[in-house]
Amino acid sequence: MHGLINRSIQSFVETTYGRPIWEKIAYAGGLDVSEFEAMLRYDDEVTLKLLDAASEVLERARGDLMEDIGTYLVSHPNTEAVRRLLRFGGVNFVDFLHSLDDLPDRVRLAVSELSFPKLELRAHGEDSFSLLCAAEIEGFGNLMMGVLRVMADDYGTLALLEHKGRIGANESLLITLVATDFSAGRLFDLGARAG
Repeated sequence: MHGLINRSIQSFVETTYGRPIWEKIAYAGGLDVSEFEAMLRYDDEVTLKLLDAASEVLERARGDLMEDIGTYLVSHPNTEAVRRLLRFGGVNFVDFLHSLDDLPDRVRLAVSELSFPKLELRAHGEDSFSLLCAAEIEGFGNLMMGVLRVMADDYGTLALLEHKGRIGANESLLITLVATDFSAGRLFDLGARAG
């Protein structure tokens, strides 16, 4: 597994719950390291142990934990680059949804060694979609629910999201658009500003 994934989980835990909780999770997971390097590769088993330990220590179901991580990845100032990458998907939330099929390729452009799960959007009318998420890690669909919740708000869209479970090798999400112009949404500039 790419180190960026493990580092993102570490960052989420430390930012949300603090360093002592992170150290407790690393210990509970029997991890050989307590700091992940973003550009290194780790055995997939390390990520699975990390998520299991985080669920146990935080007393959170895997799905709930993964949704929180997805929310963090798009909403926290530490991860603004993720939001920017996603916002290039379209000028409104519907355009963004239709761009999700191409997201793995955009991720590879940003980090060539990072393998991102395949996504497939299916339209069931103007206001109803399903998103199939093919991922080896259980809960990736929940992570995408967190991402989609934040992105809907970002675009000013009111959307209902429901995790429909696993269908074969995919986790399935149901997306229902209630109002695409619910609020003004967040400002987005194409050019990044120097901080």
